[in-house]
Amino acid sequence: MEIWIYFTLLAATMQAVRTAGQKQLSGKLNAMATTGVRYIYALPFAWGYLWWLLHYKEQTAPSLNNDFLQYALIACVMQIIGTACLVAAFRYRNFAVATSLAKTEAIQVAIVGALLFSSHLSGLGWFSVIVGVVGVFLVSKVKFTLGEVFKGSDAITGMAYGLAAGLGLAITTLLIRESSLALNTDLMVSAAVTLVFMITVQTIISIIYVYIQDKAQLYLMLKHWRLCLFVGITSVLGSIGWFTGASYQNAAYVKALGQVEFFITLALTYRVFKETISVKEYVGMFFIVLSVVILLLWA
Repeated sequence: MEIWIYFTLLAATMQAVRTAGQKQLSGKLNAMATTGVRYIYALPFAWGYLWWLLHYKEQTAPSLNNDFLQYALIACVMQIIGTACLVAAFRYRNFAVATSLAKTEAIQVAIVGALLFSSHLSGLGWFSVIVGVVGVFLVSKVKFTLGEVFKGSDAITGMAYGLAAGLGLAITTLLIRESSLALNTDLMVSAAVTLVFMITVQTIISIIYVYIQDKAQLYLMLKHWRLCLFVGITSVLGSIGWFTGASYQNAAYVKALGQVEFFITLALTYRVFKETISVKEYVGMFFIVLSVVILLLWA
């Protein structure tokens, strides 16, 4: 298999586990503090990974050019917004639903990439992404009526947060790829440099914002350090996978394959959060598998 597949599978696994940790953490911290944890506690591990990689590959860190800075700084902000929306969605929908709606990221990456970054897919590539998104919606159990839309119910509010999370993370993924390619060096190194730069900036932004918003949250981050550390470590491992996978391959294909995360998410939904899995969800899982098979064999 190609290297991007291994890194994407690592990313999908770690993201599902990290999101479960964030779900538990969201009951102890507010949305922005929960978001900040994934950067603050991941930072030393990201720097350690970059140091090891440069030493292993016997390379020096590339210079950060203007194109890189432009793409990476915007990506920093969009990822914070996307993650905050995902955490906020947990307060309105259950774990599987919130993650499902955020996973419209795959089709949003394909659409935004084609419109803004000339990142086109083959016919089978589009079909694979669409089949996967259909599977995602079947798994998500999203149900709402027209009356809920006009009433502004919790259901539609949660749906809006989930979709906003998907858009924010979709734009982030596309910008991560552009940032990494702008460095014009070994793709694993450029992915690691992009990761370290973004996590460093995001850590600074998060600490400043949380301090201004509610400084008591910083104390809670220390109080619940074990769960925060778990989120940080799984986050950095997942980010290494996403950043490297997106550096090697079209971001839409990376996110389409990344939908295998749902098998892990549903297992956590059933085992950890005691939420049931229906026949409809199993049908959705079949569509996701079909999407991945089409992607890997024919797209």
